[in-house]
Amino acid sequence: MIECGHFIGGKRVAGTSGRKQDVMQPMDGTVRGTVALASQAELRAAVENAKAAQPGWAATNPQRRVRVLMKFLELVAKEYDSLADILAREHGKTIADAKGDIQRGLEVVEVCIGAPHMMKGEFTDGAGPGIDVYSMRQPLGVVAGITPFNFPAMIPLWKIAPAIACGNAFILKPSERDPGVPLRIAELFIEAGLPAGILNVVNGDKEAVDAILDDPDIKAIGFVGSTPIAHYIYSRGTASGKRVQCFGGAKNHMIIMPDADMDQTVDALIGAGYGSAGERCMAISVAVPVGNDTANRLMEKLVPRVESLKVGPSTDSSADFGPLVTAQALERVKGYVDTGVKEGAKLVVDGRGFSMQGYENGYYMGGCLFDNVTSDMRIYKEEIFGPVLSVVRAPTYENAIKLANDHEMGNGVAIFTRDGDAARDFASRVQVGMVGVNVPIPVPIAYYTFGGWK
Repeated sequence: MIECGHFIGGKRVAGTSGRKQDVMQPMDGTVRGTVALASQAELRAAVENAKAAQPGWAATNPQRRVRVLMKFLELVAKEYDSLADILAREHGKTIADAKGDIQRGLEVVEVCIGAPHMMKGEFTDGAGPGIDVYSMRQPLGVVAGITPFNFPAMIPLWKIAPAIACGNAFILKPSERDPGVPLRIAELFIEAGLPAGILNVVNGDKEAVDAILDDPDIKAIGFVGSTPIAHYIYSRGTASGKRVQCFGGAKNHMIIMPDADMDQTVDALIGAGYGSAGERCMAISVAVPVGNDTANRLMEKLVPRVESLKVGPSTDSSADFGPLVTAQALERVKGYVDTGVKEGAKLVVDGRGFSMQGYENGYYMGGCLFDNVTSDMRIYKEEIFGPVLSVVRAPTYENAIKLANDHEMGNGVAIFTRDGDAARDFASRVQVGMVGVNVPIPVPIAYYTFGGWK
């Protein structure tokens, strides 16, 4: 049994609040260990450590700071397999998906090695008689990140690396569902030469979050998670005078034009809709074929592919996806499928009854596929976060683009077509933050920005 405490002042520390939560292993429903839930006092201890260490780190030559990132990359490379194993066992995603999770985080670390160049200021000689003007970039001080369960390596690294490269101290509050990898990441940063106190990890629930939001010494917060919690964090954090960046929920559409290569399209939908059991903020959860003929051709090829998806434990390298993260998440997703049926959508493939011999207590369900979904249904409007794909038939291209633009979420969108003019028109008119053309999950490469439109 593992015991996950916190990481404060350069070392692991046991929790002192007396509150704990089980860390589950989704593939078989067993208890893997416990995680401590921090009190306000424990969060404050992390802040004090960060506040004391930050001035010296900010005064460190930027090149020396990024050498820590270089060494960190070397250390992670040696532990890649073990980190992926921890991640897969605590989250439930396959080993292949776990390695991808880590890799996308490391790509941002690699970009941040260029921070000394990116932080250069501006200079104007002779702006006035005897006057020069220049700008300087200064770290904020102590900053924090509140990250979700679905990418326990990638999203923490997206926040840690830029913050510390720029001379800040960072406090991470990861998801209490899969705390193992964030704690090991913190240890590896110390082994790479990061001074104690610059990176602290505080595990916890709402009490820890509220302490972060209210602490006067934390100057900025980054959050990724559900939209209701994003609203809460943004309003409470800004009320405390902090800079706050929040990424909420998503409902990503794929527009399928009549001229699309249908085999390529279906391959893309299978990976983008069902990979990692649909627990991705960039998952394609809505397919929008343009015209009934396109829809019929799509369904003819898509249905057997969804029916043949292999669900298996995280350690099964041949599985297409693994279990959901918790029993509660499983019941929530099944509840959405029940709702879709009640709303009148046609459930073409039903994965609710899936069970695996030897893993009966795991949090599994098979892929689900709805047809004839309409924009007034809950399964269309809300983020399901599971292996459920909805097909919304659009009579025309204009209807399809309006569908994407009218949705209250605008994170990612894709169009599959062979028509360059249609692709260009779509990219310029769609009101969504990240657009893919024949690319199902349009997550930009690490040196581009990431974010939605709405």
